[in-house]
Amino acid sequence: MYPKSLQNLIKEFSKLPGIGPRTAARFAFSLLRKPEYESESLANAILKLKKETTVCQNCFNISEKELCEFCSNPKRDKSLVCIVEEAINIPAIENTRQFNGLYHVLGGIIKPSESVSPDNLNIKELIERIKSNGIKELIIATNPNTEGETTALYLAKTLKPFNVKITRLARGLSTGSDLEYADEMTITSALAGRREYK
Repeated sequence: MYPKSLQNLIKEFSKLPGIGPRTAARFAFSLLRKPEYESESLANAILKLKKETTVCQNCFNISEKELCEFCSNPKRDKSLVCIVEEAINIPAIENTRQFNGLYHVLGGIIKPSESVSPDNLNIKELIERIKSNGIKELIIATNPNTEGETTALYLAKTLKPFNVKITRLARGLSTGSDLEYADEMTITSALAGRREYK
């Protein structure tokens, strides 16, 4: 139906999360109509993304250096750590301007249906941080859905013996929603009203 080069591009766009064949085709045709320099700019941005980004050695956030902008900032409160599922969740919390601690990116959530167990997440590394970095409070900010709640409960139980305060974002976030899509006021309320795991 389409030239092979166009079919290949549609196929690659379709591999992205939330992108179906029709949307992928719209993206491909849009690029076809744009000037060549814009397509080259997009291609270069994709190549640079893989070459110039890495994972923070401390918190697993996306970074261009060994330590991300939060872990390397001396003004951040190192005794307070917010645990998130993925790096994509961090901007939602940062936009509230209510949190001045550090982060820990789990790299996913517990999902038995997809064979994702606690061993597949950055939990051992979190325990090492607790043991060596003087952390006083952990805020669990997993998404308020079934898998997020399961992961939060697992974390609370696993981390309890380490004598650190463990809190969970309050219910300003509706069940089943994703943190990255929540508005600033909702997350601000959730941070302010976080509850402690006992």
